[in-house]
Parts: sequence; structure tokens; C-alpha cells
Amino acid sequence: MRIAVCDDDGRQAKALEAAVGDWAEASSRNAEIRVFASAEAFLFDMNANDSYDVLLLDIEMPGMNGLELARGLRDKGAKSQIIFITGYPDYISQGYDVSALHYLLKPVKREKLYEVLDRAAEALKRMPKFALIPVGKEVIRVYFEDIIYAESQGHYLYIKTKRGEFRPRLTAGELAERLDGAFFKCGRSFLVGLRYVERITKDTVFLEDGTALPLGKGLYDEINKALINYLREA
Repeated sequence: MRIAVCDDDGRQAKALEAAVGDWAEASSRNAEIRVFASAEAFLFDMNANDSYDVLLLDIEMPGMNGLELARGLRDKGAKSQIIFITGYPDYISQGYDVSALHYLLKPVKREKLYEVLDRAAEALKRMPKFALIPVGKEVIRVYFEDIIYAESQGHYLYIKTKRGEFRPRLTAGELAERLDGAFFKCGRSFLVGLRYVERITKDTVFLEDGTALPLGKGLYDEINKALINYLREA
């Protein structure tokens, strides 16, 4: 579990880091904890490694505050569990639009923090599946449910998702190994998300957005079985 603490108050940030570490040890959880002194510093790190599970965000920070940071992350599709830290209860009503897990009032009590972290850990178990995809010098978290299709293009893989397009140095087969039964390798170069399939003919797979992908010879019955199994389990 990767946990970020974002707080411009160095003393409070260290106290939160220590408390989170003690919680992880007491609950036998592996946790990597990173501390950031500003929203801007956090975003710089996120651009290189978009894989934080839990965020403890101070609301009152100079520059970009915690609420603004959370809104920006949600707009980009981040599904992290967000816990706000604030000294003012008036802020609590402003967090509904970013699906905050909880607000903790300063001074933060360890017992309450542990309770909220337990809830975050349980919520993470219900999170959508994802794969960490290396793209250039970054590692991007791509949720299975967002992947529409992928196509091998030379040494790279073109991945079309609901939230953007990526070109990692992977093959369709290598990506398929990281995914689950919601995907089907419909040809040597193509991998399709079954949730987006609208129609299948003997040689073509048509998707909801109008994309037409070639279907390999002899795969018609196989993809139909895969689609039926996916729909049964969905």
C-alpha cells in the first residue's frame, strides 16, 4: 500500500508519518509512506508515479490547497482514498464532490486515524483492478475497466482508454498477461476489452465507439464464448 502525506506543517507531517507507520506495523500491512510539503511537490511526484492508494491531505496549504489538489486528481481519474486533515469544520461540507473518505480535525487523534485507515484499506479491496504500465520514464496506473482496446505497433503498443491514449514499449501478449478474462486477443496484434464490444462478425469486432477491429481466422466461436462468459460474470 502506498500512502502519501501532504502537509506544509513539518511537525504535523512527521507526526502523521509516524502514526501511519505504527498503524501499518500493528495491522501487519506493508506500507510505503511518502511526505510532501506542498500540493505542487506532490503533483510533481505523481507525474512520475501515479500509484498512491491513500492520500492524507492538509486542506490549508499555501498555493494550491488540499481541496483544489483533490479536485484536480479526481478530474484526472484518480481513485485514491482521500482523507482530509483540517483545523476548520466549515470545510467538511466542501469535500463531497471529490468523494473524500473522511475528514480528520486537528489535532489528529491516533485512534480516529487508525479507524479511518482501516476503512481505507477495506475500500481498497473493492477498487477496480488496474495494471501499472511503463510509458517512457513514467509508470501509469491504467484501470482494466477503462481499456477499450490495444494494438501492437512495431516495438510499441497503442492502448486506447476512456481517459486517454498510451504507447508503452509492450506487446499485446505482454499486456494480456497482466489483464483478466474481460479481455480477448482477437488477432496477433489486437487485444479488445469485451465490455466495449457491440457486434461480432466472422472477421470483424465492432466496438461501441464505432471502432472496427480485425478478428483472426478461426476465432469467431472463441470470442463469442469469451463474451458470453464475461457477461455472465459481470
